[in-house]
Amino acid sequence: MRTILVADDDDIFRELVIEILSTSGYKVLVARDGQEAWELLQGNPADMAVLDLNMPRMDGMELTRHIRSDERFREMPILMLTIRAMVEDQLSGYERGADDYLTKPFDQHMLLARLRVLERRILG
Repeated sequence: MRTILVADDDDIFRELVIEILSTSGYKVLVARDGQEAWELLQGNPADMAVLDLNMPRMDGMELTRHIRSDERFREMPILMLTIRAMVEDQLSGYERGADDYLTKPFDQHMLLARLRVLERRILG
């Protein structure tokens, strides 16, 4: 069973993602912001991460930077979730280390499909 770190400050979206992933057989680690996610990751390794872009204390971009700069997590697949649909925002996410990008609102089947592609392509 793969473990996915979910970090989102929006209660509704966070609970939706948790429900989708849990019922699809994933173990889920939950954080309400980037700082909490980073601290949680230190003692609870995850296989993948689903991160909101806009969060208090530490946003998804900064959290991605921390993940990519840490040898333990460098190869972890990261899917960025955001309400920002602008191409510039997506490019910035990719440039900073996100592996994929999904805008809110999203279809649950698309979320799972993208995670499975990352899982297959990066984790093997």
